[in-house]
Amino acid sequence: MTTNSEADSESSFEPDKLILKLSVQMAADKEAVDAVVQNIMEVVRDMQCPGDKEAAIELALTEALANAVVHGAKADPSKIVECDVACDENHRMLIVVRDPGEGFDPSNIPNPVASENLYSNHGRGIYLINQLMDEVKYLKNGTEIRMIKK
Repeated sequence: MTTNSEADSESSFEPDKLILKLSVQMAADKEAVDAVVQNIMEVVRDMQCPGDKEAAIELALTEALANAVVHGAKADPSKIVECDVACDENHRMLIVVRDPGEGFDPSNIPNPVASENLYSNHGRGIYLINQLMDEVKYLKNGTEIRMIKK
């Protein structure tokens, strides 16, 4: 579900009630995405934050980082992609991924389940993220994605 309302759910993540806050910077290298995701998910699992939502969170995180690397940073390892992960005492997760790109308009991304796009070899990441997470926002002209899993 994509939301762009003024009611900012991530503002309800109160700093004194966080059980996990993790910030990661990675070179925009496609080969690094899986290792970064696995490292983040290991910390998240150790904190027992997502409960039974781990698979959805892991896939959404993988897609968001891959999009940031490939599309935002043009797979240029001299550029940096940032990821912040927070979990509160209610086991809600906030994931923010930022890239140095020019951004994009998510409404211009073709629907990958439309018949004319079914056999396309790309274009499913944004769709998956929106299906897997409870709230998704694209900010800063699309160079920042904020995802919440409750």
